[in-house]
Amino acid sequence: MGWLAWIIVGAVAGWLASIVIRSSLGLIGNIVVGIVGAFIGGFLFSVIGAPGATGFNVWSLFVAFVGAVVLLGALRLFSGRGTLRA
Repeated sequence: MGWLAWIIVGAVAGWLASIVIRSSLGLIGNIVVGIVGAFIGGFLFSVIGAPGATGFNVWSLFVAFVGAVVLLGALRLFSGRGTLRA
């Protein structure tokens, strides 16, 4: 998957995850969270035997979204604050 596709998937996945977790990281923060979330989601899905990010498709968006939610949840847990703010 090309870098532009990763940015788009990362932005959408990070944005959706920020809505679920109720965080406010801005556009760049959402992109970073989404891209890192794709790696986390890919790892988690490979552990259970499911494919990770497979390209520019809905499955990859779902994998990135799950990873981004895990990442934001972990950040919230370890930050000691009630809300995530950039």
